[in-house]
Amino acid sequence: MKGKITMITGGARSGKSSFAENLAQNAEKPVAYLATAIPLDDGMEDRIQKHRASRPREWITYEGYRDLHKVVETIAGHHEIVLLDCMTIMITNLLFEDPEVNWDTIAHERIDGMEEWIRGQVMEFLASLRSHGLWGIIVTNEVGMGIVPESRLSRIFRDIAGRINQMIACEADEVYFTVSGIPMKLK
Repeated sequence: MKGKITMITGGARSGKSSFAENLAQNAEKPVAYLATAIPLDDGMEDRIQKHRASRPREWITYEGYRDLHKVVETIAGHHEIVLLDCMTIMITNLLFEDPEVNWDTIAHERIDGMEEWIRGQVMEFLASLRSHGLWGIIVTNEVGMGIVPESRLSRIFRDIAGRINQMIACEADEVYFTVSGIPMKLK
């Protein structure tokens, strides 16, 4: 059985997560929720708590952002839907795994290597969903609709996240764009 990939994108507070959760809940199938956020400050801790409170109790939550294909291997026999929220936070966490990186002087070759490694992490995750016949719902932020960021780190992040989003959209069976709580089907 071939799995299905649904990508949901949009700006901050556009309703992406709510739409993704409604899709999963309305399917009335066992859901595994992959939470990629790390509570680095009070604001993020508050967001995590609100997300936890909004999820149905019967959903099983897995927290992490690395090697998610291994999580899929573990849960495949127990769930039919895997909801990942959020890909852009996952990318951020993967970028910051090495605290010694100087983002103002990092060489382009090293950036390219990081992007390739992140791309591999995402492709393994997508392939695992498909090979186990699971419906993957992936929430991600649209990062390319604003002005060009001033800082080099912000531009690096925007470029990598944008290209990863393009890759996921290409692989996805469905793509939705949310604006002010309204989902629009693009693919």
